[in-house]
Amino acid sequence: MAIQSARIRLLRDVPPREKASYVLYLMQQAMRVPFNPALELALEEANRLKLPLLVCFGLLDGANGFPEANARHYAFLLQGLADAAAALEKRGIGFLVRRGTPAEVAVDLSDKAALLVLDRGYLAIQKRWYGEIAEGAECRIVQVEGDVVVPVETASTKHEYAARTLRPKLHKLWDDYLDPLTPRTVEHSAKALTLKGGLDVSTPEKLLATLTLDTVVGPVKRFRGGHTEALKRLRTFLKEAFAGYGAGRNKPEAGAASHMSPYLHFGQISPVEIARAIRAAKDGDRDDRSAYLEELIVRRELAMNHVFHTEGYDDYARAVPDWARKTLAEHAGDERPKLYSEEELAEGRTHDHYWNVAMREMRETGYMHNQLRMYWGKKILEWSPSPEEAFARTLRLNNRYFLDGRDANSFTNVAWIFGLHDRPWQTRKIFGSVRYQSENSLRKFDAKAYERAVTRLCEAEQA
Repeated sequence: MAIQSARIRLLRDVPPREKASYVLYLMQQAMRVPFNPALELALEEANRLKLPLLVCFGLLDGANGFPEANARHYAFLLQGLADAAAALEKRGIGFLVRRGTPAEVAVDLSDKAALLVLDRGYLAIQKRWYGEIAEGAECRIVQVEGDVVVPVETASTKHEYAARTLRPKLHKLWDDYLDPLTPRTVEHSAKALTLKGGLDVSTPEKLLATLTLDTVVGPVKRFRGGHTEALKRLRTFLKEAFAGYGAGRNKPEAGAASHMSPYLHFGQISPVEIARAIRAAKDGDRDDRSAYLEELIVRRELAMNHVFHTEGYDDYARAVPDWARKTLAEHAGDERPKLYSEEELAEGRTHDHYWNVAMREMRETGYMHNQLRMYWGKKILEWSPSPEEAFARTLRLNNRYFLDGRDANSFTNVAWIFGLHDRPWQTRKIFGSVRYQSENSLRKFDAKAYERAVTRLCEAEQA
């Protein structure tokens, strides 16, 4: 199947270099081999030009490390790179991981490339790298979207007000973007390439130990990175938990979550691959499929729309809508029932027992059920001295402990707590007309069963 033209953007329009050693693909957002349209397009070009394909990755650490990333995130990332390296080698594709920013690595290696292929992410730091590459690389540059089902600009040309405004646009388009992606044949092996300065990613734990990182938040046992592990989890979910997803997805104790979000964040599985698997699932009914695709495509791509169209999506003053900031400011002086420091929140030392349980799951395992993430964030707003400080705290905690933190979904979900993609509700203290969530929401599921599940998960981390 041909790669949809809407996924492809030409960033530097010059003919491919005639005297070249390879076609180069910077694998940065889509850290996987299966269902990777950027990789397959790069292979098409390599075959057409009778050249091998070289895939590269820029690994940052120390002072130049990825903002807010720590040993927990890097362990998962390196496991994914090890999995990708094995799959690339099996196909006869070269792979080189170097220390440096993605832009530095790609520009340096592009000197011997016929052309350079990029995948695509939407965060500000990624946009900056693409700009540096477009400015520094002198070869042809092609960018291929593989992180969403419907390319962001194709789905909408403006910042969408809410899921209800984006949903019909996506429903109208997504069938055109859920085609299978057949792996291209590698006609020219990269085994003869001499690759210098590369890092050995075959043993992720060893490489992790050489990096300069925040190690206070360490790796978790609950999740292991890589497409192989993602696909294994997806198949288990479809076989054991998908039936009943529509009814059980908002119950943390029900075990209905697929846990795909860390793998989607690191690009270790394609949303197209997941959507196709959901549609083809033998178990589950129409409601289950509809509910899952709503989360995977509509909600996730609403987040992509938000960060794409919002300069300063991590800034309270720019990410939160005017009406919400106005009402929160009007109630900023309201007396708070409790005030906690960020340290107390991180350690789960509040008066709210089940909030502390949810924080423990997040802190020790890198994950929290979506239903509890909403409650968790609303309480931080209630227990902080100002809405601005609450926004900053929520984002810092989210990005520090969650494996799927520092993501378009993260920035959007945090802003939702403060009114983004929502409407005014009944006015109350502290929140004004921003949606409130009370302890009564915990009665919608079996909180004690959830606590038992968290205890088991945390004990497994310590074993």
